[in-house]
Amino acid sequence: MTGPETSPDGAPTTLSWLCHPATVVALVVLVVNDRMLKAAFPGLLTGKLSDVAGLVLAPPLVAVLLTLLAPRLPARAAALVGLIAVGVGFALVKSSGYAAELASSAWTALAGPSLVRADWTDLLTLPALGLAWWSWTRARRRPVRQRAARLVRLLVVLPPAVLAVAATSAVHYPYALGTTTLDGRPAISIGSGFQDPYMPDKPADGRWRVSEDGATTWRESTDNEEARLDGLDSPRQQACAPDDPRRCYRVAAGHLRVEQSDDAGMTWQVAWEVADARRDELARRYDDPGDFRRHFSSRELVVYPHAGGGHEVLVANGRDGFVRRLSDGGWRREGFLSLQSYMADTPELPDVYDGGRVQRAIDVWLALALALLLGCAVTVVAGHLAIRRGGGGRGWGIAGALTLLLAGLVLNASWSQVDGTGVVTVLVVVPLGAVAVAVLLLVPWLGPAPGRWVLWTVGSFLLTMVLAGLPMVGWLNGTPEQAWVAVPLALLATVPGLLLAVRLASLADPTREENRRDTPPYPPYQPLPPRVPLR
Repeated sequence: MTGPETSPDGAPTTLSWLCHPATVVALVVLVVNDRMLKAAFPGLLTGKLSDVAGLVLAPPLVAVLLTLLAPRLPARAAALVGLIAVGVGFALVKSSGYAAELASSAWTALAGPSLVRADWTDLLTLPALGLAWWSWTRARRRPVRQRAARLVRLLVVLPPAVLAVAATSAVHYPYALGTTTLDGRPAISIGSGFQDPYMPDKPADGRWRVSEDGATTWRESTDNEEARLDGLDSPRQQACAPDDPRRCYRVAAGHLRVEQSDDAGMTWQVAWEVADARRDELARRYDDPGDFRRHFSSRELVVYPHAGGGHEVLVANGRDGFVRRLSDGGWRREGFLSLQSYMADTPELPDVYDGGRVQRAIDVWLALALALLLGCAVTVVAGHLAIRRGGGGRGWGIAGALTLLLAGLVLNASWSQVDGTGVVTVLVVVPLGAVAVAVLLLVPWLGPAPGRWVLWTVGSFLLTMVLAGLPMVGWLNGTPEQAWVAVPLALLATVPGLLLAVRLASLADPTREENRRDTPPYPPYQPLPPRVPLR
């Protein structure tokens, strides 16, 4: 066989397959459908669309990863393995509940809480593998031979493809939206969402439940009750006790806090709260917490009489569920009041810590990735300045900056996500940073910069990582308690490294590259001594 199949390196051909127009379209469809269309138009069509796009995208992705790990593997063999592995794995997961459970666990470890459901109707999308095979037959004719083109495709297409395939049907999280009374009976609204932009906002976005026994048990509201409850004024942020009109309660918007007044609203004092610093730490232990101030704040409350005398208060606190004031005056976080629905069983609420070290597994990875990224940024600046001093163009510096920008966007997107994304973030940031640093060290060293410039630049990289890592280590251990304080301190810690990078540019010698260019690649010719005539 001739052509790309006989090449000892299968990566040029499999990369061409990954970047074939059909594969790229599948990548775009998968991302848009999972992130936008499923939330806006949930149903059969959007569910099957993701399966079709995934079956077109996954085989070339598997083939590329195989040829990168085993460069001597023929491209045709990698393509067959990718198609067969994806087809068999998809069929097993969609037809076996046990396999689906294993896949859910694996995807949760890779990309955070994920739910893979066994659904035999999804097997109807298996013919999409035919489109993947068709794109392979076209792509194998045009292998990507140039190293620069391969590097660009790896950096631009491979990371989004990995993240898109790793993302599955997101786990929905319950959300306490509102509280009120209906004909004297307490009622609550509970919605659900799976991501920061797709969390519900108002009580009408959720489903109402009504209690007939003073908030002990709850039932689904009828259609008539639902319409009446949706029509009530909202938000209900203040109410007074029916047995004591001078005792009033109100929620503090933007905080997990309830205030109390004993003089009909003339003065107020805190009745229950989770302090903002504790609230931020609490939110960090939730999956996909999103905007802390928005999703972890008291929204609405209701005050209703207790059967044994006195009154009770029920407050909707967004992602943190409901908090309840009992008739004896004690406050208790109630979660979601034994909610059972299509989402999941009632989630267990994390405890509110009074202080000390509070840390998720992802926080260690995020701190490491940020320190590494800042060290790489200083190295890119040093390399760019050295190249410019030697008379080179801006292209290398711009390319390095764009690479780090991509790594920074990945890091930013992962900052408020779940534990499993930490390892993925580092696996993306480290290669991107390593490529940028290697290129911006090698190009000046081969040009105007001497060897000692390389040593000093590596030193500035290590110095920046250490200085930027100090506030992040403190953040991991609770000082400072909030990331929005630690991250600016880490950014400020790059100043010494940047100043050193500027000073190191003076070591670059423009004449060094010119002399190296004019020097022949072989020793100069030595003329023979003059010939002495024989006598």
